[in-house]
Formats: sequence, C-alpha cells, structure tokens
Amino acid sequence: MKPTIHIKRAYEKPLKKDGYRVLVDRLWPRGVEKEEAALDEWAKELAPSVHLRKWWGHDPEMWIEFQKQYNVELRRNKAVDAFIEDHCDKKIITLVYGAKDIEHNHAIVLQAYLKQQYESF
Repeated sequence: MKPTIHIKRAYEKPLKKDGYRVLVDRLWPRGVEKEEAALDEWAKELAPSVHLRKWWGHDPEMWIEFQKQYNVELRRNKAVDAFIEDHCDKKIITLVYGAKDIEHNHAIVLQAYLKQQYESF
C-alpha cells in the first residue's frame, strides 16, 4: 500500500484528516508552538541542503533550476530511502512546511518525488 501524500503550511490548522504529519524544514517555523504544530515527526534531513536553500533564496525565477538541483539531492539522500521504507505503511502523510509561497516551495518537489518513489516501491 502506498500512502497518499499531502502538503500543508505549518501555519494552517492541523486536522485529523492530515494523517501522519511531518515537518520537512531544517528550521522550525517562526511563531509556531510545538503543541499547535501537532507533528508526528520532524524530518530535517529531507529538506534541501543549507547551500541549496540559500542559493535559491525562494526566488520564483530560479524555481525550475531549484527543482532540478533539489531532485538531484533527493536521489543522493539516503534519509529519503529510509523515510520511504519507514512510512510505507502510513495511509496519509502530510508534509508540513513553513514557506510563505504556496506555489514555489521545496515541499512541492518533495511531495512529487515521494509519490514517484512510492509508485515503484
């Protein structure tokens, strides 16, 4: 069974239908209390490297190149393989992120990558 994978901002209210909630940022989202985040896991190692995040700077004009580089990182990241194996029994996984831009953020790339990996798992 492969999980359904959603993404959600850390500033949105957690819901039961979110299933297993995983923060996928290296940094804790500003102003969010641990209790209100209602997280099951904080998977910092799934986030883009500090170098890639700083290079990108959330600039929408660099979005396509960022996606390419982050996908390269994900393919080389052993923590991603471990995450996939460890969570294949989950029905719903919600990747929680703190970025303001809901159209250009690493959680979108990670969601697509994980979905693709679970298809071939």
